[in-house]
Amino acid sequence: MFEGLLQPMHLLIIFGIALLVFGPKKLPELGKGIGDAIRGFKFAIQDPADASAKNTAAHEHEKEARPTSL
Repeated sequence: MFEGLLQPMHLLIIFGIALLVFGPKKLPELGKGIGDAIRGFKFAIQDPADASAKNTAAHEHEKEARPTSL
């Protein structure tokens, strides 16, 4: 049903319409915003136990990197 939906010509037409609607100055900002949103979404849906383990490992590494005062 959806085979061949996003062919290269279709993507060029979509990009052209987006360029006309948002303009060349606003388009990079829009792309950056979408990228940040996707990154934030991926971080939010991570397994809580996995995220906790990463935070603990980063915290331990931070403790080791701190100089100790004598």
